Amino acid sequence: MIKSIILLFSMVSTCLWLTSCSDLNDKTVLRIGHTLDLDHSVHKAMVHLGKQLEQYSGGTMALKIYPNAQLGNEREMVELLQIGSLALTKVSAATIEGFVPEMKVYGIPYVFIDRAHRWRVLQGEVGKALLKEAEKAHLVGLGYYDAGSRSFYLTNKSVKKPNDLTGKKIRVMESRTAVNMVKAFGGSATPISFGELYAALQQGVVDGAENNPPSFYLSRHYEIAKNYTLDEHTSVPDVILASKHVMDNLNEQQKMWLNAAITDSVELQKKLWRESEESALSAVKAAGVEIVYPDKQPFIDAVQPMHDSLKGTPIGVYLDSIKQLAAE
Repeated sequence: MIKSIILLFSMVSTCLWLTSCSDLNDKTVLRIGHTLDLDHSVHKAMVHLGKQLEQYSGGTMALKIYPNAQLGNEREMVELLQIGSLALTKVSAATIEGFVPEMKVYGIPYVFIDRAHRWRVLQGEVGKALLKEAEKAHLVGLGYYDAGSRSFYLTNKSVKKPNDLTGKKIRVMESRTAVNMVKAFGGSATPISFGELYAALQQGVVDGAENNPPSFYLSRHYEIAKNYTLDEHTSVPDVILASKHVMDNLNEQQKMWLNAAITDSVELQKKLWRESEESALSAVKAAGVEIVYPDKQPFIDAVQPMHDSLKGTPIGVYLDSIKQLAAE
């Protein structure tokens, strides 16, 4: 009975989406939500996505963007996709581990050796296969945006080696993989929402956190943590997801237009992300932050047991495939 109600609600949601997406000229309008502000590279890429979609479709398709978490947090928007009440969203691969367990491979520390290796994986067969895994959760993976590499910062000292994290309370995303990583470094992982982190750092609820340079800068965490260690332990990408309900109601030509527009937006976002990283690092240096460039090998050695524990598992198979691409 419950399953029937859920199915009926999903069908009604899809019908409502179809009705609300058509005007007198039968223009199909896709709603896309994200949690970031208007200055972020992701939002700018989505604006470009909308322009390209209108151009490719001859004005018969359009994008309506809902930024700044207007439609909820990342997890809530994924749930909206599942019932067909939202067409598209951008979500961190870490956030959807609970929906698509195979995405955990992206959160394993030091799975990528550099940026070039990462994009060979994301835009190659391995990345495409991982996107396809989303179908099991009634989602459609359409591509990846760059979210850079995450690094540590503490409020009372700099991190130069793993044992500098021993006993420190480190804020992480709600990801079991991230929790295990901090534990491997000797720290105590503390999941806290990003919006509450500034106060948590200020009040000593946590001793530090880890994030990419633009987030470290835009959040103004550099006002409290006057050091930033570029250990670049993880490079968790953002995933562009679509509702399977919505995609099933697009014809093949519309899907081709959408995919072409997404490809264009990905290339723009990659460029904008690189620029935002460089700008953020320059800005925090100017604000008096010490940028530390540590020897990464001790950090790599500390998390090797995480890699070893995955041997023979489905995630371990993906991990092996990613490592094989490192030499190419």
